[in-house]
Amino acid sequence: MPENIFDYRGLLQRARELLPNVHLKAERFEIPKVKGHVEGNKTIIANFIDICSIFRREPAQVLKYLQRELATPAAIDGARLILGRKLTSMLINSKIEQFAKDFVLCTECNRPDTQLKKEGNVLFMHCAACGAKHPVKAKIA
Repeated sequence: MPENIFDYRGLLQRARELLPNVHLKAERFEIPKVKGHVEGNKTIIANFIDICSIFRREPAQVLKYLQRELATPAAIDGARLILGRKLTSMLINSKIEQFAKDFVLCTECNRPDTQLKKEGNVLFMHCAACGAKHPVKAKIA
């Protein structure tokens, strides 16, 4: 009998070569980047409400944090945030990342499944994924 035309290993190798490269994302949560522009002497963040919904935090909490960290007045206008001075997107993105680390991501399991709850005068971050409970150092509520 002639050599088997349908060699299993050969067919398997050929199939692997024909498959597209798939890059699986390890994290289900990504810290969003701001989308906005400078208008005169003000900075406008167009996706502010989207960022708040991804973080599952009240816009007032994120607003208060950004005002304090960026040392500028700000106001929410519909789905966007208007900051009272010119700021670079790199600076704003770094503050958004710091907000996520301080008020969204669990310090134990690093997952975003957290809630902020005030108990007495202390604000706690409760993680629904691992059950951890930690006091929050800064004040945003």
